[in-house]
Amino acid sequence: MVDSVAEAISIGQAIWIDYIRRGMLASGELQQYIDQGISGVTSNPTIFEKAIVGSTDYDAALLELASAKVGLKESYEALAVHDIRAAANLLRPVYDRTGGLHGYVSLEVSPKLAYDTEATIAEARRLFAALRRPNVFIKVPATQEGVPAIRRLIGEGINVNVTLIFSLDMYRQVREAYLAGLEDRASAGGGLGGVASVASFFLSRVDTAVDRLLEARIRNGEEGARELLGRAAVSNGKLAYQAFKEAFGGERFAYLKSKGARVQRPLWASTGTKNPAYSDLHYVEPLIGPDTINTMPPATFAAFREHGRAEAAVERDVLDAERTLEGLASAGISMEAVTGKLLADGVKAFADSFEKLLAGVKEKMATLLAARHVHMGVGLGKHLPGVQEALTRLERDAVCGRIWQRDYSVWKPDPAEITNRLGWLAATEMMDEQVPDLEEFAAEVREARFRHVVLLGMGGSSLGPEVLRQVFGSAYGYPELVVLDSVVPAAVKAVADAIDPSRTLFLVSSKSGRTLEPLVLMKYFKSLLAASACYGDMATHLASTLSLRTALTLLAL
Repeated sequence: MVDSVAEAISIGQAIWIDYIRRGMLASGELQQYIDQGISGVTSNPTIFEKAIVGSTDYDAALLELASAKVGLKESYEALAVHDIRAAANLLRPVYDRTGGLHGYVSLEVSPKLAYDTEATIAEARRLFAALRRPNVFIKVPATQEGVPAIRRLIGEGINVNVTLIFSLDMYRQVREAYLAGLEDRASAGGGLGGVASVASFFLSRVDTAVDRLLEARIRNGEEGARELLGRAAVSNGKLAYQAFKEAFGGERFAYLKSKGARVQRPLWASTGTKNPAYSDLHYVEPLIGPDTINTMPPATFAAFREHGRAEAAVERDVLDAERTLEGLASAGISMEAVTGKLLADGVKAFADSFEKLLAGVKEKMATLLAARHVHMGVGLGKHLPGVQEALTRLERDAVCGRIWQRDYSVWKPDPAEITNRLGWLAATEMMDEQVPDLEEFAAEVREARFRHVVLLGMGGSSLGPEVLRQVFGSAYGYPELVVLDSVVPAAVKAVADAIDPSRTLFLVSSKSGRTLEPLVLMKYFKSLLAASACYGDMATHLASTLSLRTALTLLAL
């Protein structure tokens, strides 16, 4: 099997992982990522909120901090600094081996300071000093107030990961701030060789925003907008790379390079595909090239290792990228307006996550300080020795940690089939990225006034939805969920008699897409739908009631 990660590295792209959690540090999961070619880690307030509040990894440390009456923000910072240091220690051999080119971990200043230059500078200085590691980045958002902070921090020799870059104009300002910061440092007699910076250019969120605008135009009959779907983000990235080459290939940087300066590499961020109608490597394969970084969520990294194709593609189709942005402008879509809103929304989302994190820390601390529940105990009788032996064996063989490392030998020595069945390990992270689109989809279904949602599946493809149906029922104002996992004629007829096909949304659930029973059920209900008034076929039904993106997604599943 071709090692796509190694191929990308040979082209000149570094692969980072966009995820951190204390459990991955203790279990050896991060070390396994490093062994597989990962050369950096990124974090943000949302990632830490999920890690700290959504797991028990930090409970012992939180109890200690709570007992010492440490404040909420200080407690979070203590946890985050500990994890960033630990990750930096694991990546230090990479940093040393590559002369400081790779092996970095990023920690973000509080997003509540995004519009305060001086406060951002002060916090970045404090965090960089607290981390005490040369291979760390302090993340500073690309706001107008953040740009002068970037220049000052670079001038002081503090490594900066500039985050939340959406627009080409802001990217120009970020490059200028970096170069000016290096010049300031050189003028003051400071060394340039130990200063590092990356510019994090966000991708998938751009397509999400632009596609919504395009879909509205398509629904209004502007068919020419269809060919622009899903192309804005990658086009933006390709043009950003051209700007990078121009800035760091000129005389201005040549002088700085002679004094030891490094380029500020473009880092492709937000690379998990949010629209299931697009390839899971939609924001990876087209942007591979020298002096670039792609930071991937775990699910995207697993997909890249499994079926990714690594070729130097970032400079291909640059003219098409230019035409795409021109086409968007002709369609009345202002990239300046889109990216401006994305920046504001991104800052707000991280600030909200930060507030949620602090609230979660407060709640966890209160729970941990409360009187502990004493379990009543379980009488295992003659089975107790066997249970104790099994638990001892699980601990001795490090089974839990090995599962998180995707060690197929937990089950059997042959990797066949097993390695293809471990996607559930990253399911929570992958699905969390889909929450905004799922919420939008739910709103569309409600507004379209569907009365029923019928899920057609068999076995594992229907058991999960059936559990959710029985546990949560149907929310007021939303359609009733019906799960059909039988091809018994009476069961099929009972569902058909209970619904109005023209007011029903059908979801066909199959992991492989080839399971016979769901396909048979789909064919049957599609015939009922085609026969119902006003609906000629499934595509017409979907397109007339849901947004184009949702309809295409459903048809692609």
